[in-house]
Amino acid sequence: ALENAGYASRTLQGSATGIFLGIGNSDYGRHVFREPETMDAYAGSGNSPAMVAGRLAYVLGLHGPALAIDTSCSSSLVVVHEACMSLHAGECSMALAGGVNLILQPEAHVALSRAQMMAPDGHCKTFDEAANGYVRGEGAGIVVLKKLSAAVADGDRVLAVIRGSAVNHDGRSGGLTAPSGPAQMAVIRKALEAA
Repeated sequence: ALENAGYASRTLQGSATGIFLGIGNSDYGRHVFREPETMDAYAGSGNSPAMVAGRLAYVLGLHGPALAIDTSCSSSLVVVHEACMSLHAGECSMALAGGVNLILQPEAHVALSRAQMMAPDGHCKTFDEAANGYVRGEGAGIVVLKKLSAAVADGDRVLAVIRGSAVNHDGRSGGLTAPSGPAQMAVIRKALEAA
């Protein structure tokens, strides 16, 4: 992401660049801690989501905020929102915002299936009357964010502009994982107002 944005990582050392990571799945940690005799000195710190953000900040020599957020399926979107808020508040001058999810162990899939949260046919049918569960996926991605005025002043290549974002929770709805129409409309209105 940095190279694509035109930055060499070594040039960011000492900068107020923030790291914002969406991390929720702990499959690898469960695997490592399952066999205590194979654990090494890095098992504890290497499996803490906060340490992932801290390790990136350490390796790159960054002095901005470094945090990991777990809001389940929305983690990556929430970190982008938080990165934007940090940029606007002046806590950082540039932000790396992204998320990761790797499915390495079967237990969570089994538990979600037993709770009848997974789509039995393995197909996600978002916003469809036939929706009957969700489908788990894997991936990792990260974006480089700056205030538009700073990106233009620095001659950066701008791929997109985030005009506004918002975060809320559905509160009580038809179920823990069932969306609330009124709450979804409210968060969209907040994002539009912010834009």
